[in-house]
Amino acid sequence: MTLQIQPQSKRVFIGRFECGYDLLAALTGFCKKNDIKLGTFNVIGAVKKAKLGYYNQEEKKYTYCIDLEKKMEIAACMGNISQKDGEIMVHAHIVLSDLGGKTVGGHLLPDTEIFAAEFHIQEYTGAELNRIKDSVTGLPLWGNNKYKE
Repeated sequence: MTLQIQPQSKRVFIGRFECGYDLLAALTGFCKKNDIKLGTFNVIGAVKKAKLGYYNQEEKKYTYCIDLEKKMEIAACMGNISQKDGEIMVHAHIVLSDLGGKTVGGHLLPDTEIFAAEFHIQEYTGAELNRIKDSVTGLPLWGNNKYKE
């Protein structure tokens, strides 16, 4: 089975977050302030330090993966916006690169400090995606919506 919805594009936001802020908190706060309940986003820029996570499929939980106490470029940061337990939730993955071009990626965790971050957020309407715990994966996945075979 495949989960599928057909939302309509609504508002588009383009801007930047201030130096020194937490990237995940900035994204989440912006979405809450603007009541964005469904959307997608991407971010480019740089961080002063970062924390990334990894989902352990055997243990069915996020584990702390990488603590980077160095300045890095945001090669890519993307994700989606939906709801979990009635609250707006930002789900983000990030790829960072160092001075030598080596990259590392994972689930964006709190305590990733912005040096510079420019964002593009696309809001959608006409549908709703709510995260519920999936019994197979243990992940909070989109679940109470229309399914299409």
